[in-house]
Amino acid sequence: MNSIVKSVSGFFLDLIETAVIGLSFFLIIYLFFMQPHQVNGSSMVPTFASGDYVFTDKISYRTGEPQRGDVIVFHAPPEAGCPTGTGCDFIKRIIALPGDKVAVHDKSVYVNGKKLNESYLPSDFETIEGKFISGRTVTIGPNEYFALGDNRSHSSDSRVWGPVDKSEIVGKAFFRYWPMSQVGKIERITY
Repeated sequence: MNSIVKSVSGFFLDLIETAVIGLSFFLIIYLFFMQPHQVNGSSMVPTFASGDYVFTDKISYRTGEPQRGDVIVFHAPPEAGCPTGTGCDFIKRIIALPGDKVAVHDKSVYVNGKKLNESYLPSDFETIEGKFISGRTVTIGPNEYFALGDNRSHSSDSRVWGPVDKSEIVGKAFFRYWPMSQVGKIERITY
């Protein structure tokens, strides 16, 4: 009887040890290296649909700078109206970098006086001004990034509440792991 008890207790101790080690690795990866995020809403259609899941690289921007065309996940600004205490994160595309001059007119985005060629958007998508950028050219400040959703008519983004501060960026979305038909690396658009 003693050998059975020892065998069963040894099995459960091994099981607990394995679970603790596995959980420790998961927490280290989650807190410091990458994090899963679910896309909620239609602001990034056609690039992402609501319900898509992506991994966010949390290291790249500690050693380098965000680039135009990167898809980023960041903490929603207070002006976005997320419910208090929800930890609401947004996913958008960086359109302009610190020091860039941004304007929206003629249903297009202009960066440093040049119309942005956004070949990843369907031809019938139009960009309209928002409260923040209405009727003016805005210069992006140090450590700030102008981020827009790809589905401009259904996106609360920098046109409405202004640039995203680098300190609010969680990381760069780098890999879609759901749905299975869309699994793969998320390519950065170059302009």
